[in-house]
Amino acid sequence: MMMSSTVIRLSKVLIGVGVGVLLLCVLAVSATVTDRLLTLPLIEVGGLWLKAVTTIMNRTLAIFTTMPDWYSWTTYVYLLAAALICYGIYIVFFTPLNRIRKLCDVGYLTEGDLSKKEIANNVMKRRMVGDIPPVYPNGWFGLIESFRLKRGEVKSIDLLGLNLAVFRDEKGEVHALDAYCPHMGANFAAGGRVIGDGIECPFHAWRFRGEDGKCTHIPYCQKIPEIAKVKSWPILELNGWIYLWHHAEGIDPTWLPPELEDIANGTWTYRGRTEHLVNSHIEEIPQNGADVVHLAHVHGPLLGAGVDLRYMWSKVWGFGHHEWQAEWEPQSAPNEHIGVMRLGHSIQCFGNLFSIIGMNVTARQIGPGIVYMEFTSSFCKGVYIQSLTPVEPLLQKLVHNVYVHWTIPTFIGKFFLWGEAVQVERDIMIWNNKRYESKPLLVKSSEDSLTARHKRWFSQFYSKNSKRFTFQRDKLDW
Repeated sequence: MMMSSTVIRLSKVLIGVGVGVLLLCVLAVSATVTDRLLTLPLIEVGGLWLKAVTTIMNRTLAIFTTMPDWYSWTTYVYLLAAALICYGIYIVFFTPLNRIRKLCDVGYLTEGDLSKKEIANNVMKRRMVGDIPPVYPNGWFGLIESFRLKRGEVKSIDLLGLNLAVFRDEKGEVHALDAYCPHMGANFAAGGRVIGDGIECPFHAWRFRGEDGKCTHIPYCQKIPEIAKVKSWPILELNGWIYLWHHAEGIDPTWLPPELEDIANGTWTYRGRTEHLVNSHIEEIPQNGADVVHLAHVHGPLLGAGVDLRYMWSKVWGFGHHEWQAEWEPQSAPNEHIGVMRLGHSIQCFGNLFSIIGMNVTARQIGPGIVYMEFTSSFCKGVYIQSLTPVEPLLQKLVHNVYVHWTIPTFIGKFFLWGEAVQVERDIMIWNNKRYESKPLLVKSSEDSLTARHKRWFSQFYSKNSKRFTFQRDKLDW
């Protein structure tokens, strides 16, 4: 993996060098021609340009058409550089994006000579958490994208305070079991084998069925005890994701995420993913959907201004900004678990509105952990699928996938996803450093009333036995 990423970076550098050399050639030609412009009739200027460009093209063509000197080391350097450039072009333009950011990579302020990891740990220790609600709400949560779990493969996945062994059986069905064998505690995901529709413990070869977690085989015992079983969790595979149902009261699923028909029938194609870890309570992140005021302030500066909130108001990027129009409302029964945000976006540069790069978005927040953001722009139509999953009480895994029409080139879909990632990373700088406000100071306005409505709407995902996060301070007696 490290070797592959190094090759990719080197390829991109060579592409940049190639582009730079081409620009230098153009400037050189421009300089040569400009010196003679003052002494030649205008009718001959076009001839000079044509001759200069033709000369450069012929020399470039000769590199590819002339028989290389296989005894010269420069030939192999050129071939290697060409291969790396071609590989880099393939990666950039034809492969889906896979942008992964660790917790310490985004959203923290630098502190002297401390490493990113040390800074993130310090913030997590010192930050006031606030009076937070339950940390694991009820609903469907994303385990992993479907394409990342092959037939016969098992993965260890931690979420909602659980350790799970998630596997795809030999028939292609996905199952999630508690990770530890009840016999002697071995982890199924650490060496366990998928056999048939179940998984075999790597320690003593006990086998457990994926559907209900019941033990079906003990190699040295004829009669299997009734209590020999592990918990099997409700699983749903939909829209390119594997989801797990969690409810603090042990209730079976009361609703299902809707299927996106354009993904199911292949009209929309996967073009990439981003993955971030966020240091916050889970409710902070979906609450952004109803916080329409923050859009102009946090997401107003152009993408090129970067993700650091301290520097994104630079005058260098002051020639333009994003403009947003947004509204949010909860749905009525039987879809009361869905909240909808409608968003209009455009870019204004030098006082002019550029609608060609505008976008209209309908974002459906489905339960606490799933968002479908369907967008329409002048370039394409598609959808961002957002998966938000609590790994720990105050650690959230946030993943975005983008799907666009199959005729749209991959690099366009990647650009849309990159733009979304920049906006998300600006939010992460807020989330990583803020305190949760259970009773925020809201003013009498239509904007703040949406925040209050969202808090009431989100509270439906907590129940009597929803797990709370408690602090314990040990006393030291000297």
